[in-house]
Amino acid sequence: MTTYTAINLVKRPSGGPITADLFASVKKQMPTIGEGQFLVKQNHMSLDPAMFGWMSPDTNSYIPPVALGDVMRSSGIGEIVESNHPDFKVGERVMGMMGWQEYFLSNGQGLNKVAAPLPDEAILSIFALPGLTATQGLFNVGKPQKGETIVVTGAAGSVGTIVGQLAKAEGLRVIGVVGSDEKADWIVNELGFDAAINYKSDNLDDQLASHAPDGIDILFENTGGPIQSMIVDRMNAHGRVVVCGLIADYSKQVPTPGPSWMNVIKRRLTIQGFTMPDHFHEIPTLLEKLTPYVMAGKIKHRSHVLEGLESAIDGLNLFFTGENKGKLLVKL
Repeated sequence: MTTYTAINLVKRPSGGPITADLFASVKKQMPTIGEGQFLVKQNHMSLDPAMFGWMSPDTNSYIPPVALGDVMRSSGIGEIVESNHPDFKVGERVMGMMGWQEYFLSNGQGLNKVAAPLPDEAILSIFALPGLTATQGLFNVGKPQKGETIVVTGAAGSVGTIVGQLAKAEGLRVIGVVGSDEKADWIVNELGFDAAINYKSDNLDDQLASHAPDGIDILFENTGGPIQSMIVDRMNAHGRVVVCGLIADYSKQVPTPGPSWMNVIKRRLTIQGFTMPDHFHEIPTLLEKLTPYVMAGKIKHRSHVLEGLESAIDGLNLFFTGENKGKLLVKL
């Protein structure tokens, strides 16, 4: 093989669905491996809501946007197929930010070896960005206490499922907000959430009152949308709002207005947004926190796997429609 395929970002989205004209599939020459370098054959890529921010022209953000003409940014997992690096051997698995491409040339910076004897899908679904984000957001931002009540929006998504299961393992009452009855049934009967609310159903405020009779202490926000204000209205004094994502607004030119600041004052709420690039240096500590829950069988997952590199393009729209079931991955 003398060439491989990569997908470059060539145009910024302007709201609405992701379309093929935003990207260009290109053939690249297989690289020559220099001293201190190694070549990774990427096997699975992760699709994440953060990608919508990475494609935008906004330079006043937590990470620079993907430059037009560059390979689209993403995390993935693969196997080293050639190496001139003393610390990375042929046959070892690594994960990290490798982009939308079949092969990745690295000097080791930003990639981590995969030691856990789990399939690629499980690694990307639990130990990669979703699990790290859930662990950082819940424990270091949300600061959960046993007996409290937490509401997780996007609760059937890759981050929300792990947040809910970690919170349940810590002795919290866990309510998940999802977009279908099937997902509601799954998070309650398979993942162990105490209750679920389909945000497309009626009487949302009544459902919140029924499922959280003692109020809400933590909101782990992944989606936004109208139910957000209803949740904040029912938060207890000194509650914490962990703002992880707002998928409902990513395709909009003008974001939806948020909850009233009056409730923030009256309930003395703490609201904190966070993103994982600020905490990449803490990954070993976060994995040390997360791993015992996984090894004890307290974290279940399911993966939604798309086939082929170019399936990533239309696959991003599944975040808007809610049709993805579990962690969204692309198998190369």
